[in-house]
Amino acid sequence: MKAKVSGLELFSVLAALVLLIPAPAPSPAGFDAGAFARLPVLDEGRLKPVETVARAALLELHGRETIACSGRTLSAVPWLLDALARPEEADRCPLFVIDDPGLLGLMGKPQASRRYFSLQELGPGMMDVVANAQRAQALEPSRRSDFDSAAINLVERVELYQKLKSPQGLAAGVAPEDLPAYVELLLAWRAGDAARFNAAAAKALEAARARDPAGDRRAAWEALFDRAEPFTRGMIAYLAALLLLLLSRLPGREKLRRAAFAAAAAGLIVHTAGLAARMALQGRPPVTNLYSSAVFVGWTAAAAGLWLERRFQDGLGLLCACVVGFSTLIIAHHLAAQGDTMEMMRAVLDSNFWLTTHVVTITLGYGAMFLAAALAHVHVARRFWQPERPADRSLSSMIYGVTCLALFFSFLGTVLGGIWADQSWGRFWGWDPKENGALLIVLWDAVVLHARWGGYLREDGLAVMAVFGGVVTSLSWFGVNMLGIGLHSYGFMQQAAPWLERFVFVELTVMAAGAFVSRGRAARAG
Repeated sequence: MKAKVSGLELFSVLAALVLLIPAPAPSPAGFDAGAFARLPVLDEGRLKPVETVARAALLELHGRETIACSGRTLSAVPWLLDALARPEEADRCPLFVIDDPGLLGLMGKPQASRRYFSLQELGPGMMDVVANAQRAQALEPSRRSDFDSAAINLVERVELYQKLKSPQGLAAGVAPEDLPAYVELLLAWRAGDAARFNAAAAKALEAARARDPAGDRRAAWEALFDRAEPFTRGMIAYLAALLLLLLSRLPGREKLRRAAFAAAAAGLIVHTAGLAARMALQGRPPVTNLYSSAVFVGWTAAAAGLWLERRFQDGLGLLCACVVGFSTLIIAHHLAAQGDTMEMMRAVLDSNFWLTTHVVTITLGYGAMFLAAALAHVHVARRFWQPERPADRSLSSMIYGVTCLALFFSFLGTVLGGIWADQSWGRFWGWDPKENGALLIVLWDAVVLHARWGGYLREDGLAVMAVFGGVVTSLSWFGVNMLGIGLHSYGFMQQAAPWLERFVFVELTVMAAGAFVSRGRAARAG
C-alpha cells in the first residue's frame, strides 16, 4: 500500500510553488521603478534590462544586492537611480568593502570591525592606493601580495562606479531616440516628481516595445527572472530540507524524513526552473561559464542524490543532495559578484553543439564526483564516531556506483573535448592545464575502480579515495582557472585561491581521519 501524503509533505510542495513567485520590484512610494527596471539597454555587448545592470553592478561593487544608506535600505534599481540622478547622495553610501589591514593603514582608516566605506570617505588616501595598484599591475599575478590584489581590486571597483554614474555609463547603451525620455526619467527622480517619472518610464517602455518587440519581451522576462532569484530560493529549500532531515532523528522521524525529501524535491524543482529559464534567455545549453557550471554541478548532484534516496530511502542520498546542492549554489552566488552571469560568449566557446556535448558531459562528471565525495564523507564520519559499527554496504554501493558514473561522463567529456580542441586549435591534445585536470579525474577514477576490483580496497579505502576524488575535481574545476595560463585560462579568478586551499586542507584532514580509523580497525581485527 502506498504511503499517504502527509501534511508536512504537502506544505513542502506548496512552499515550492511560493518560491517560484517573483518578488515585486521594490519602488519608493509613488515611483514605478519596476518600469525603469524593465527598460532594455545595451551593456557589455548584449541587450539586457536595467534590473540586470543594477543588480550585477551592486553585487560586484558591494558584494550584496541591497545597500544601507542614510537610514534607508536600497535595492539595486533605486540605488542605481541615485547614482545616476543624485550622485552626491550615492557617494555617501558605504559601497566599497575594504578588508585588507595594510590597505586600511595606507588610507589612514582605523582597523576596526567596520568594513564598508563610501566614495567620500576614501578621500585623499586613494591617491596612494592608485599608485600601489599601478605598481602591482606590472607584476605577474603569482607574485602579487594580498595587499597588491586588494589595492588593484579597490581601484577597479572605484573606476567601475565612476563609469557607471557618468553620462557615458548607462546612457551609452540607450537607443538615441530614447535618450530624451531617459534624461526626463533622471530629472524626475532627482526632483522627486513621481508622476513625471512614471510618465517618462511608460513612454520609454512603449518606444522600446514598438522598436524591438522581441528585445523588449526578452528584457521583461530577464527582469522577472532577476526578481524571482530561483537559485537563491532553491538554496533556501535545500537548507530547509537539511534541517528537516536532521530533525528526523527525533520521534516521528519517518514523517520528517519524507517531509525533508519533499522540501529537497521542491528545491530541485526551483533549481530546474532557474536552469531552464537561463537556457531560454540565453538560447544556450545550461553551462556557458564558471557561474553556470557551479549551478549545473549542484543540480546534477542534487538530482542524483534524490534518485539514490528514492531507491534506498535511508536519508543518505538526501543528506548529500542537500549539502552539495546548497554548497554549489553558495559558490554560484559568490561567482555572480564577478559580473554579468549571462555574459556574451567568447569566440572559442561559441558553439552550441560542443557546449551541449563536451561541456555538459564533463560537468555531469564533476557533479557525480562531488556526490561520491559527499557520500564518502558520510562513511568516514560514521566510522570515526562509531568505529565498531559494521560497514554500511548500501553506502559503499552508492559510492561505487556514483564513481562509475563519474568515470563514464569524465572520460566521454574528455574525449569530446579533444575533438573540439582539434577543430578549434588544430590539435587533439596539448597538455593544457585544463586538459591535464580532466585527465587527472579520469585517471583517479580508473585507479579507484581498479583497486576496488582487484581487492586492494574495501569499504573504508574506497571512501577515503573518493574523498580525494573531490580534491582532484576541485583542482581541475577551479584550480586551473587560477593559473592564468593556457588556452583555457578565460575563467581566471585569483580570489578563490584561499578558499580552495582551505577546502583541500579540510579534505586531507578527513582522509587522514578515515585512514586512521581504518588502520585501527585492521589492527584490532589482527
